[in-house]
Amino acid sequence: MALSLAVSLSACATTQPSPPKSSGLDLKGGSVLFVDNTPRPAPTVPPGMQYLYGSGEGAAISAQAWHMLALYVSSQTGSEMGDSVVLAPDATLAAPKWASCGTKPKAAVFDVDETVLLNLGFEYNDAAHPAPYDEARWQAWEKTSAGKVAPTPGAIDALNAIRKLGVTVVFNTNRSAGNADATRAAIEGAGLGPAVHGETLFLSGDDTMGSKKDGRRQTIAARYCVVAMAGDQLGDFSDLFNTIKSPIDRRNATLTAPIAAKWGMGWFVLPNPVYGSGLKGGFDDIFPADMRWAPPTATEK
Repeated sequence: MALSLAVSLSACATTQPSPPKSSGLDLKGGSVLFVDNTPRPAPTVPPGMQYLYGSGEGAAISAQAWHMLALYVSSQTGSEMGDSVVLAPDATLAAPKWASCGTKPKAAVFDVDETVLLNLGFEYNDAAHPAPYDEARWQAWEKTSAGKVAPTPGAIDALNAIRKLGVTVVFNTNRSAGNADATRAAIEGAGLGPAVHGETLFLSGDDTMGSKKDGRRQTIAARYCVVAMAGDQLGDFSDLFNTIKSPIDRRNATLTAPIAAKWGMGWFVLPNPVYGSGLKGGFDDIFPADMRWAPPTATEK
């Protein structure tokens, strides 16, 4: 009977769950806790983030855009300009009209996020803790982003060169007007300032149009002759692009005259494969039926 009980107890012992793997014991409140030191897999960096924040190719495209932008602005400072590069309120993409320059001083207008600033801190958090976009998290980032952002490659030298030409640098961003001081600190802390709210910094909430930028662009164009604009989304140039629902129609609108002539000649795009309006389109949008290919079968070779 004793032997039978011993065997039974032994069987029970072998069926108990094993404690977590541990390199030691942690004594807390008199209790012995096992510490799990099992290695955890490193977070995977999304390809778009690898490209924009880590690749030489992404850095080269950014530096290239800034270099060409600075050269273009320089070419526009020697004479009076009749038209701005800001579309007039009654313009369409098919029949563009431009805000008048007159004798207004010259300015160049820039989006902020992923145009002059790389949001490294926020995107690290997003990569480490993937989740749908959360406005509260973004607002928290706006308020605390100073010191966790970096200038886009080429931006500091280009903006300094533009200012030396006597052209005012203006920022037009969809960051919140309620976080104006924090946004100013982020821009200036990255070496891209100065940025003065209401003068050289315009934000969502400055007018009644919310995230639409055309109203702010008109306010800027009323004060300045805008000789160049740069951004990472088409909405950084005109809200008209965002009224086009089909991704392929939107793409075609950028390539149709006369708008097509503005790219690199007043309008400059910075790369952003991470987020935004450019990351849309289903299979049929991206791959037209007449462009699809499959490896030939043995009988077709």
